[in-house]
Amino acid sequence: MSRDLVPIEKWVPIQLGADASRRAQRRPPWIRIRAASNSPGYRETRELMRSLELNTVCEEAACPNIDECWSAKHATVMILGSVCTRKCGFCNVKTGRPDPLDREEPVRLARAVTALNLRHIVITSVDRDDLSDGGAEQFERCIQEVRTAAPATTIEVLTPDFLRKPGAIERVATARPDVYNHNLETAPRLYRVARMGADYRHSLDLLRRAKEKVPAIFTKSGIMVGIGETSGEVLAVMDDLREADVDFITIGQYLRPTQKHLPMERYVTPKEFDDYARAAREKGFSMVSSSPLTRSSYHADEDFQQLIAARERAL
Repeated sequence: MSRDLVPIEKWVPIQLGADASRRAQRRPPWIRIRAASNSPGYRETRELMRSLELNTVCEEAACPNIDECWSAKHATVMILGSVCTRKCGFCNVKTGRPDPLDREEPVRLARAVTALNLRHIVITSVDRDDLSDGGAEQFERCIQEVRTAAPATTIEVLTPDFLRKPGAIERVATARPDVYNHNLETAPRLYRVARMGADYRHSLDLLRRAKEKVPAIFTKSGIMVGIGETSGEVLAVMDDLREADVDFITIGQYLRPTQKHLPMERYVTPKEFDDYARAAREKGFSMVSSSPLTRSSYHADEDFQQLIAARERAL
C-alpha cells in the first residue's frame, strides 16, 4: 500500500443517517460542475445528435462534464436504445422494456463521426439482456461503419458485461476497436447494491479475454469511489485489473444522480485521488486518470494519444 493512502484499519465506512446524508451532499470546493453554456459547439453537438436520432451517455447518465465535452464537439454515443434491462444503483439511465433494435443506427453514428470530424469516438450502450448476443453484432456493425466512413478515426468501445452471451466478447474484440473498455465500477463487496445482476469475476474475465483475443487492443476499466469502499479494496481492484493485463484505469467520484439512487457516503479528497494515481502507476498501468470529475470517456481522445506514446516508449 502507498504510504500516503489511508490504512484500511483506520478507515471507517460512514453509516448514512439523515445528518450524514445531508453532509455528504454539501459539495466541496474541488467539485465544480459547469452548467450548460449553450456555446456554438454545445448547440451544434446537441442538434446533430437530435437530428440523427442518436442517444448519448452524456445526457442519459447526467455526466457532469457535458458542457466541456459538447462545447469541444466531443460526445459518447450510446447505442442499442435508451432503456436498459438492468437497474444498477448508481446509474441514471432508464430501466424498463428496451427499445427495438435499430438496424440503421450504425450508419447514423458514422455520419455523426464525420460531421463532427472526430479523431476519436467512444461507443457505449445500455445492457441488452433481452438480445441473444447482448448487442455484440450492433457494436461490430458500428465499428465497421465508422471505419468505412472515417478510417483515420480511432474507436473506443465501452461495452456491457455480455453476461451469459457466448461469443459476444470475442465478436466485439475481433472487430478491432482501438480501445476495449468495460467498467468494474466498484469493489466486489459492493456489487449487491451498485451493480445488481453483474458478476465481478466475469467482468475481469471479459477484459482478459478481449486482450487474449486481440493482443494489440488497449484494455481499459474504471471505478467510482465514495460509496463505501475502503482504500484497500481500491488497491485490490487495481491488482485484479493488472492481473488481467488491463492498460488503463480511470477513478472518479460517485455523484448521486437523484435521491432514488445509491447514497454517496463521502467526497474523496484530491489528495486521495493523487495517491490512487501514484499507486496505479506503481502497479504498472500504462495510463491512469484519477480525479473527482474523471469519467470513463472524459478526455478520451487525449488519453488515447498518451496510451500510444506509452506503448512506444515501452518498445
